Amino acid sequence: MIPSLHPWNVSAEEAVKIQKQLKSQVRIKALRSEIHTIAGADISFNRGSDILYAGIILLDYHTLRPKAHSLVRTEAQFPYVPGLLSFREVPALLQAWEQLELVPDVIMLDGHGIAHPRRMGVATHFGLWVSKPSLGCAKKLLTGLHESLENEAPSSSIIYDKKDQLGYALRSRAHVKPVYISPGHLLDHQGALSISRHCLTGYRITEPTRLAHQLVNRFRKGEVQSGFSRY
Repeated sequence: MIPSLHPWNVSAEEAVKIQKQLKSQVRIKALRSEIHTIAGADISFNRGSDILYAGIILLDYHTLRPKAHSLVRTEAQFPYVPGLLSFREVPALLQAWEQLELVPDVIMLDGHGIAHPRRMGVATHFGLWVSKPSLGCAKKLLTGLHESLENEAPSSSIIYDKKDQLGYALRSRAHVKPVYISPGHLLDHQGALSISRHCLTGYRITEPTRLAHQLVNRFRKGEVQSGFSRY
């Protein structure tokens, strides 16, 4: 059972206060242990619906081949509010996490880590709850600025908010829009970038989140069953 950090049934104002309080607990530090298994996590839903389809897929880090997955269908208890996405999505992802029979060494989430106005994106919030190294790989920049990237891949540029480094813009394919990488918890900037580069397989999106995205969409369409499954 995962220890509780805070209640989820809160107002938007209370959620902002919780984010600010949790910020002091975030640890941006180098990962010293070897990675054997990496997880990708994502959420799917039908537009206008509060039913969430949450999934975590486990991959062998060296081959990036899937090993297992966990899927959960649940109802969101928090509305969509910009900057508070983790309050809508993390409870569902925690249910999927609790089903896992294998624990990954690091987890990559479709979203931001500390590249967030209050440094509390979904990857940071989730990493705090499960006490595991985490990072975010997002398709859009939420906050901060970065210099222009070279058109060739993989090229990267640091994302800054004033004097704070938030992560990296990473061009994963030549002449394709970058993705935005940021550490979540128990991982540093260089580690997050290194892991993300390792997980590039010719697509714009890193392999763990790409496969997680495919998985939860198949789950939403009824092509895959809920629960934990090994490959």
